[in-house]
This record gives sequence, C-alpha cells and structure tokens, in this order.
Amino acid sequence: MPLGFPQTYSEGVRLVELGDYLRLLRRRWLTIAVVACIVFGGVVAYTLAVTPVYQSSTRLFVTTQTSDTASDLNQGGLFSAQRVSSYADLVASRDLATAVIDRLGLDLTPDELIDNVSATVVPETVNLKISYSDPSPREAQAIAQGYAESLVDLVRQLETPVGTTDAPIKATIVDAASLPTDPLSPRVARNLALGLVLGLLLGVGAALLRDLLDTTVKSEEDIAQKLDAPILGGIAFDGSARQRPLVTSLEPHAPRVEAFRVLRTNLQFVEVDSAHKVFVVTSAVPEEGKSTTSVNLAITMAQAGHKTLLIEGDLRRPKATSSLGLDNAVGITTLLVGKVKLEDAIQRYAEADLDVLASGAVPPNPAELLQSNAMAQLLDRLRSEYEVIIVDAPPLLPVTDAALLASQADGAIIVVRFGKTTKDQLGQAVQRLQQVDVSPVGVVLNMVPNKRRHGYGYGYGYGYAPEEARPND
Repeated sequence: MPLGFPQTYSEGVRLVELGDYLRLLRRRWLTIAVVACIVFGGVVAYTLAVTPVYQSSTRLFVTTQTSDTASDLNQGGLFSAQRVSSYADLVASRDLATAVIDRLGLDLTPDELIDNVSATVVPETVNLKISYSDPSPREAQAIAQGYAESLVDLVRQLETPVGTTDAPIKATIVDAASLPTDPLSPRVARNLALGLVLGLLLGVGAALLRDLLDTTVKSEEDIAQKLDAPILGGIAFDGSARQRPLVTSLEPHAPRVEAFRVLRTNLQFVEVDSAHKVFVVTSAVPEEGKSTTSVNLAITMAQAGHKTLLIEGDLRRPKATSSLGLDNAVGITTLLVGKVKLEDAIQRYAEADLDVLASGAVPPNPAELLQSNAMAQLLDRLRSEYEVIIVDAPPLLPVTDAALLASQADGAIIVVRFGKTTKDQLGQAVQRLQQVDVSPVGVVLNMVPNKRRHGYGYGYGYGYAPEEARPND
C-alpha cells in the first residue's frame, strides 16, 4: 500500500494488485506452462526411474510369567513394557542380523540388513512391530519373518536364567509377515500431485521474476515514465505483415488498416495551425517497424486526399522504396549534389497517389548531407508543395541522422515495439531529440499483441477489432 494512503483504502489497493497479478498470469501463461511441464516431466521421469521398494511388517507380543494376583499382573505388565523397548533396540544389532542371514541363507552382509530394517514399539502396549524394505516383495516378507523368528529365539536365550529351561518372559509372533502388494516408494500418485503443484508454483515464480526483470515497454504508463507525449496509435501484431507489409495489400477493414486510419486521424490534431506539416518517423533502435510504419502512414494520408510525400531519409539502410517496389538509385543524395532535378527525382506510388523521394545512392557522409544547407532548402521547397511530408529516418541511438532531420521538421514520431523496446532505450532516444531542442509529438506502439490472446486491446480507436473480438457495446 502506498505511503500516506488511509487504512480504509487497503482493500481497494489489494484488489488492484490482485487484478495486476491476474493480468500477469494471463500474459505469462506460456512461461508458467513451460516451467510446470518441465518440473512435472522431471518428477515423472524420476518416479519411473526409481526402483520400487516394498515393505513387509510383522508384529510380536511380549509377555511375562506371573501369578494371577492383581499386583503381580500389574508388575508383569510394567516389566514387559520396559523389556519391549530393549528388544526393539536389539533388532538393529549385528548379532541378530547375522542370525537372520544364517537362518535364511542370504547372500547379504549384516550392515545391508540393518540399513533396511526398523522396529517400533506400539505406544502404551507391549507390541513390537518389525518392518523390512526390499525391492522384492517376497524377499521383504521372508526377511521380515526371519527377523521375527530370530528375535523370538534371541529373547528366549537372553531371558532364560542359567540352569533353567523356561524363560520368565517371551516374545510371540501374533502377525506373520505380510506380502506387500503396493510399493512403499515411489508413491506415484503423491509424487505426480506434488510435481504438478511444485511445477505451477515454480512457473508462477518464474513468471513474476521475468516480469520483474522485464524492462520493455508494454503500456501507456511505461511510455509516460519517459516522455510527455501522447500515444498516437497502436498497431496490432500481424503474423502476415512480413509477407504483406503494405496496407494496400489488405482488406479495407482489416485491423491493421483501421489502426493506421486512427493514427492518421490523431496525427491531424498535431500542429493544427500549420497547413504544411513535416514529420520525422524514427525509433530508438533497429527492427522496431519504423520504415513500415512510415510507408503505411504516408499511404493512409494520401488515400485520405492529402497531398503527401514520403521521403526515404534513411541514407544508410534504405528500406521504404523497396517495400513499395520503387527504385532508390535516384533521390536525396543525387539531388543534394545537383545531379538531377527535383521533378525527375520524385516517383509515384500509383496505388495510393503517393509521391516518394528515395534516398539515392548510399553516401559516405550521411550526417553531413542531412545537416547541410542544401538539405534545409530542399525541405523548405517540399514543404511549400505538400500538405504532409513523412520522413522515414534512421533509429536515434545508433546514429545522429534522425535527430538532425527532426530539428528541421515539425516534430518527431517515435515508433516503439511492444515488448522489445526497453524503457531505457526509449528514454535515451528522447534525450537525443532533446539535445537538438526537439520534443516528440507522439508515440506509435507497434506490434501490440492480439487482445484475445494476451489481454491487450489495440486500444486506440473504436470498432476496428475483428468482429468476434469486439466487446459488447
């Protein structure tokens, strides 16, 4: 419970924590299942590998020869109770073990027998229980019976006074050794139940530990810790995105298409006073989907009737034009060095009425070209001709190119990959922009897990989840 909260709020706080734990279990169910299966499998393997051990038991009754008077009977009972404890101790003696070996003709040592035999006195009685454990149930029965018979003989020898033939105290076998049918160990049902419970507990522990050590961005709260900018959109994870990265290849009402429409709508509320907007789309590190996001955002803008230009600003590893099926041999670099005119460098993506300015040949000095006066003049000219310009820039942390481009634009949009971008990486990316006096205008949360499988909604718009996944309004 947070410090300063009244005690009356403690129940509500616990409910919130319980909900968090339930969401964690739903999110980490695979970890829990894998750990539980490993532990359970190990228990099963151990149970099957262990040699079964059977235990046979026999019971002896110790009596004394007394008269029929009450006092003699009482004294005899006390004497028997004292003696039976001594006989229990004799069961673990080497002499008795040797006698059992000789009686049964066993190929064992006295120590081997002693390790597997036990004797207990039944409380408040003169009964002695002898048990023997062995992998063979018949061997366990025979040796237990042999111990009982040998102990009867030993008691008679020890208790018979010199010069007489009758012992005042004797041990009698009242229960012969039983033939065990169920093993003493392993206890299969118990082991499997404990293995399942232990596996689940360890799985939950591993899930909690993994979540505790996980510093990746997964929520609006994680983003809010690092920057004061809205989440402009959330792009759901789509397993077919590698084969069909462009929204023009999808159905008009596919969830990913609708997600980019929501992103387009939200972006229109950024820099509302400017009729000509230039946005740099970047990310903290590679492989977060910023190029695909840039291309699809530009396509969606053009489809809405906005005169849009997509600039392939990643001069080091250009990807935007290849996804559109265009040539990047002529573009920014050839324009800046004066080899071609702007009209000749701009290409058309006909499926969306989108203009595209490729990167051009990869230069040896990308950062110098991007911060040159020629680049600034090019952007000024393009700004006057287009309503929206989307610049696909390199990641912020490996190189400074994106920060240089953002300083000449109206703002930067940071693409954050759900469950991959760490909070530290996001924070460092924001710092890179702040070093050039640029504040991010928004964040796009990319590859958000499916709502039904992970408990996360796309969460940035109304009604564009698949029909079966929509909640009741």
